[in-house]
Amino acid sequence: MLERYFHRPVTADRLRALWLGPQIERYVGWLEARRASSASVLRHVSTLRHFNQFVCARGVTSPEQLPAHVQPFIDEWMRAKAPSRLSKAARGAVLANAQVPVEQLLELIVPGFARVRHRVATPFMASVPGFFPFLREERGLRPETCAGRAVELRKFEAFLQRSDVGLSDLSPSLLGRYVAERAKSLVPTSLHDCTGALRVFLRYLHRENIIPADITRALPRGRKYKQSSLPRGIPWADVHRVLDGVDRRSSVGKRDYAVLMLLASYGLRAREVAALQLDDLDWAHSQLKVPARKGGHSSIYPLSASAGEAVIDYLRAGRPAVDDRHVFLTSRTPFGPINHYNISRLAAQYVVAAGIKVPRPGSHTLRHSCVQRLVESDVAFKAIGDYVGHRRAESTLVYAKVALHRLRQLAIGDAEDAL
Repeated sequence: MLERYFHRPVTADRLRALWLGPQIERYVGWLEARRASSASVLRHVSTLRHFNQFVCARGVTSPEQLPAHVQPFIDEWMRAKAPSRLSKAARGAVLANAQVPVEQLLELIVPGFARVRHRVATPFMASVPGFFPFLREERGLRPETCAGRAVELRKFEAFLQRSDVGLSDLSPSLLGRYVAERAKSLVPTSLHDCTGALRVFLRYLHRENIIPADITRALPRGRKYKQSSLPRGIPWADVHRVLDGVDRRSSVGKRDYAVLMLLASYGLRAREVAALQLDDLDWAHSQLKVPARKGGHSSIYPLSASAGEAVIDYLRAGRPAVDDRHVFLTSRTPFGPINHYNISRLAAQYVVAAGIKVPRPGSHTLRHSCVQRLVESDVAFKAIGDYVGHRRAESTLVYAKVALHRLRQLAIGDAEDAL
């Protein structure tokens, strides 16, 4: 295995002679199965050679002892290779070069070891360790929803630390100060979500007798009026500009173009595109299945020629040849399913690159554009709601505000004919 990457036999022999030599060779086979490039294999093996030297100098004698030495190795690596003058991005690359291969190796050779992919501390873990298990197990929230709650509570925890206040000292005035501070940087809808996360947290604190009284009434609920916003779609001509801006010569471009085609053609959500499996593409009947929608139902679409050709181009010439059944994969090893937030991010990048100005660009920009096009084509609102997977008819009615041709008829013609 090692001879495929090291042309001199003596180099491969030296690697095998290391204490972790057999495990490193197994890891190289794992990387090769995931179509890692030769440069990546060589870089990761170099890191593991240094890790082998580090743990041997510390007297490690069994693989089970290795996890305790990962962080010290990373700290020493950063001191040696990441001086303070480096930019944040450069230091992040140095950190990844040390952390990723070591943790991937330990996942292979140490039973029960799991990589810590997000090294962000869970808020209030020391003082309220049961809150997030409560969200997951009692309230049944999805991991993504719990992560959103953690983002807001992390800000609240930082606020309490700056104010030098503990949870037992919470008061309505303190909560008012925090909400006023957050309101400076949040739109009304986001502020509503902020206070909602705090309300659940405070009720849990009261239930567990961490605070003596339920002070959730001190949190302003804010007013969210139905149909008060406008869809942030873009004209269909601008959608074509976004699609035309994708360089489809690379594998990443082929993937991104297929993703954007599905977002714009079917109004799918980023999470629905990320969850698509190869089995959801029924080529024999030219159908696209979306089995897990936000409302818990499923949809089957006729697969359009343009969207189908984009997906075929990616599957044939862009998608890594791995066993994962997800349609869209990451562009770097080890290849895995792309996350929904990365899909929204890439959609935003192409919208901005096309020079289109729209509030909060992302995957929903193309979803709104799809619905707006259907509205302009005089498709019934009930049919539109079914097409894009709305759970309630009210969710579709907001698009009546962008039906300018209908509104124009109301202004200059007979209202009954227009309606």
